[in-house]
Amino acid sequence: MMARSGLFAAFMFAALCTLLPIGGSWAKEAAPLAADEAVEKRLINIAEELRCLVCQNESLAGSHADLAEDLRREVRSLLKQGKSDQEVKDFLVSRYGDFVLYRPPVKPTTWLLWVGPFLFLVIGIAVLVTSLRRRGAQVVDAGLSSEERKRAEALLKEQQ
Repeated sequence: MMARSGLFAAFMFAALCTLLPIGGSWAKEAAPLAADEAVEKRLINIAEELRCLVCQNESLAGSHADLAEDLRREVRSLLKQGKSDQEVKDFLVSRYGDFVLYRPPVKPTTWLLWVGPFLFLVIGIAVLVTSLRRRGAQVVDAGLSSEERKRAEALLKEQQ
């Protein structure tokens, strides 16, 4: 019986080895770096300030989404064309809107974005204070009447 299980294990191991690619061939190739290190450094600096449109909570530099790779390629080509960092950002904003920026500019369309969290905090504190005051006004020290006190004493005497 022991030989059968050992033979079965060896057979399964051999079958598994033939099915699995050897040498980590399922891993992706590393993305090629720009020939110019200065361009690559500028790309990383710009990509850190841009939001991945797929992941949304990740920077363009840290995202592994296909769209992020395409956008990094696009940014790299714009930098090679001699565009400034601001021109690259303006190009991406014109295509994808202010959402692509991690720090959108303060303008009338983004006021709620900048002021909203503080506004909600102030409203929340006001609601909390108001409800606590109302609750405090409603709580009244209700003492026991003499009849209720006699009933409570009678119940306690029954328990003993």
